Amino acid sequence: MAEESRAGPNDVSEKPQKKKTANKDAQLILRLDKDERDDFVALCRELDTTAAREIRHFIRKFMKKNAGKS
Repeated sequence: MAEESRAGPNDVSEKPQKKKTANKDAQLILRLDKDERDDFVALCRELDTTAAREIRHFIRKFMKKNAGKS
C-alpha cells in the first residue's frame, strides 16, 4: 500500500493567508534616474520588501502627516 503524503505547516505549496486589502485600481507614473531606480529596487529586495510597497507606505505616511493642511 502506498502511504498518502500530507502537507505539513511548512509545506511550500501552502500559501499563508494574506490580509485582505482594497483593490488597487490606480497608477502613479514617476520619472527618475535609472541608476537611482535600480538602487532603490535592489535595496528593497535586500530588505525583503518591494518598491511599490515602500512607495505606498510613504504616500500613506505623508497623507496622514499632512492631513488638514490644505
